[in-house]
Amino acid sequence: MKHQFAWVRFRSHERPQKLPLTVNPHLVASNAEEQQPSPRACQSPGGKKLSFQTSPSHLSHARGRRTTSRSMSQSSTDASSYSGSVSDSFSEDEDKIVSVRDRKQTNSSNSADFCVRDIRKAEYGRREIEIAAQEMPGVLALRRRAEAEKPLKSACVICCIHITAQSAVLIETLVALGAKVRCCACNIFSTQNEIAAALAEANIPVFGWRGESEDEFWWCIEKCVVADNWSPDVLLDDGGDAAHLMLKRFPEVFSNLRGIVEESVTGVHRLYQLARAGKLGVPAINVNDSVTKAKFDNLYCARESVIDALKRTTDIMLGGKQAVVCGYGEVGKGVCQALRSLGAVVYVTEIDPICALQACMDGFRVFKLNEIAKNVDLIVTCTGNKNVVCRDILDRLKNGAIVCNMGHSNTEIDVESLRTSDLVWERVRSQVHHVIWPDGKRIVLLAEGRLLNLSCSSVPSFVISITATTQALALIEVFNAPPGRYQRDVYLLPKKMDDLTIIDIKCLI
Repeated sequence: MKHQFAWVRFRSHERPQKLPLTVNPHLVASNAEEQQPSPRACQSPGGKKLSFQTSPSHLSHARGRRTTSRSMSQSSTDASSYSGSVSDSFSEDEDKIVSVRDRKQTNSSNSADFCVRDIRKAEYGRREIEIAAQEMPGVLALRRRAEAEKPLKSACVICCIHITAQSAVLIETLVALGAKVRCCACNIFSTQNEIAAALAEANIPVFGWRGESEDEFWWCIEKCVVADNWSPDVLLDDGGDAAHLMLKRFPEVFSNLRGIVEESVTGVHRLYQLARAGKLGVPAINVNDSVTKAKFDNLYCARESVIDALKRTTDIMLGGKQAVVCGYGEVGKGVCQALRSLGAVVYVTEIDPICALQACMDGFRVFKLNEIAKNVDLIVTCTGNKNVVCRDILDRLKNGAIVCNMGHSNTEIDVESLRTSDLVWERVRSQVHHVIWPDGKRIVLLAEGRLLNLSCSSVPSFVISITATTQALALIEVFNAPPGRYQRDVYLLPKKMDDLTIIDIKCLI
């Protein structure tokens, strides 16, 4: 315990703590023309580069230890995005020379059927998966109960979900139940690189890394759909992107699916649109509207994670701030509760009259967004709809206003309308941008309008365990259902499965 403080991982919003570093008493100054800056160089007030020497013996302590917390707000291209592995990570310069998908990596079994940022982070990812598993009793109970029976034996499952420690527990549960799994990320900012490495090391084909481009995002999904000796049976989707790609580019593969399990409101809306147009082609189970997902994950996960994400990215004090929450569904309810608990003045915008009345009866004032936009300090979208915050609203915001999204889709905030020649984008820190108007006004945009909590912080494992158990039961149901039970339509999960999930978890807490 002598050097216990040596391995504390810094979060993006924390000031650096004291480290037992040996600093050369003489700062070595050199002109920029004579020497390239080292990774530990900084700029002095006089314009010269200053470099510091660090004791290797103390660095060995830092590499060998880790903490249980991690900063999800760190950039995917940050060479120090994982504590204790700075010297073992691909640097930002290497990322520019060789893209992630062009790197040649193999795991300890000499398998190369994966694409992650750095396979050498597998050990750290494995420890994080173990921590998450301790808080996921429902998934582990299902694994113990059904592992011998193997209800997913020979099932080929595509998982297009967030690659996090919690989803890794679900993925490995599906494997334990007999499934073959190929997984990819459903969000370009939510992947935990060390978790992806741990799954790859466990011989689970995984394609995803934090900070993918749009092109790389679709490439990763395609690698899960098409592979040698691979014919997918079931799709576990989050947001509908995998289903969209398969239907558009691989219609034969899509039509051979036994079913789809979808957990997000955005993905469910897309499935219902396909069903109404007669283009769905396969049965789908709507997990998002199951009791376990809506009443637990949507509400409590949002309530516990939104504050963490806001603090990590902006260091904002919420007491006394005026915040508007767009949408008063289960996610909106959780966000409103969290903001009010810290003293924020919370307003709600809602187009559904029943939800609007609920907000009023819960003590929130309901307005139209254009009526209050110029006065608010914070806007959080939670609707699942498109262009809820349009350019007109963004133009009305006051200087320093924070704009973010807690819905799955990145279309709730009209970010594309901000990519114009008259506006300047300034990167402040990872997942934080200033968008500056010609008159000097600036707003703070978080995660480029994408899902805030999974892009900038983390989510509570226990609540995710409830949803993960429901997803696993839905996959078992759709894979083993006899012909004719489900038609080419969208179905709600049978309530008995919801009840089974809650009973399992209640008996374990």
